[in-house]
Amino acid sequence: MTDQSAISIALNVENFKQVILEDSQNKLVITYFWAPWDEPSVQMMSTLESLAAQNAASVVLATIHCDEQPEIVQQFGVRSLPTTMLIKDGQPVDGFAGPQTAEQLSQTLAKHLPSPEQELFEQAISAAQGGDMQQAFTLAKQAFDINPDNVECRFLLSDCAIETGQLDTAKSLMAEVKLVDQDARYQSIMGKIELADKAAESPELIALQNELANAPDDLDLKIKVAIALQQAHKTEQALDLLFEILNHDLNYGDAKKVTLDMINALPDGEPLKSKYRRKIYSLLY
Repeated sequence: MTDQSAISIALNVENFKQVILEDSQNKLVITYFWAPWDEPSVQMMSTLESLAAQNAASVVLATIHCDEQPEIVQQFGVRSLPTTMLIKDGQPVDGFAGPQTAEQLSQTLAKHLPSPEQELFEQAISAAQGGDMQQAFTLAKQAFDINPDNVECRFLLSDCAIETGQLDTAKSLMAEVKLVDQDARYQSIMGKIELADKAAESPELIALQNELANAPDDLDLKIKVAIALQQAHKTEQALDLLFEILNHDLNYGDAKKVTLDMINALPDGEPLKSKYRRKIYSLLY
C-alpha cells in the first residue's frame, strides 16, 4: 500500500492499482511521464514537485519513468514527453502533452482542486456536528475571510454566530445575501434569528432595562443589565454598557472582570473580540 502522506510516488506495475484506482478516490493524482534523457521533462519535474508539495493535502504526484515502465506508457497511450494526466476517482479528468510553465500548471490544477476555503469549511462543519460551536465559528470565519462570495461559508458562519450568541454578526452577514441565494437555507437561518430575537426580549431583561432608565447612574444595576444582555445574545450592547462603567471607574466592582470574561467568551475570529480587546487594552495600558 502506498504512503498517503507521500507527495511523489514512482509509479510501477506493482503499485499501479493502489495509486491510480484507490489513492485517486481521496486525492488528485498527477501522472507525469518523463525520461532522464528528455531535458524538458526533467525540468518540469521540479515544478510539479513544488506544486504537489504546496497542495499536499489534495494532490499526489505519480511519476512514470518511461524507459522503465513501458507497460504503463502503452496503457496510457503516451506518444510524447513530457505528458501529464490528472486522475480522479480512477478516471482521467484532464491532461496535456509538452512542457508547461508553473503558472499554466497552477491554473490547470486549480480547476480540479478544492477551493482554498473548502478544507476550513469542512472542518467547521465537523466541529459544529461535534458540538464545538466556538471552534466551528472560528473555522467558518477563516473560510469566509478567504472567500466572502462563497454563500455556503456565509450561511455556515451565520449559523455559528447564532449558536454562539452573536446575533448582530449573524444579521449583518445575512443582510448581504443576494436575492438569488435566498433559498430554503436562507429562510431557515432567518427564522433562527427571529426566534433568538424574540427569546431575547425576556420580561426580566425588559424590567431591568426599565429600572436602569429610571436610575441611569446606578453602576451596579448597569452590570446586572450587561450580564442579562449577554445572556440574551446582545453581547455588543452588553460590552458597551460595561465600558461606560470602566470609562467612569476602571476598578469599579466586578466590571473589569465581567468585561474580560465576556470578551474571552467570544469565539476567535468574531470581530467584536478584537474590537473590545483593543478598547480594554487602551484603558488598561
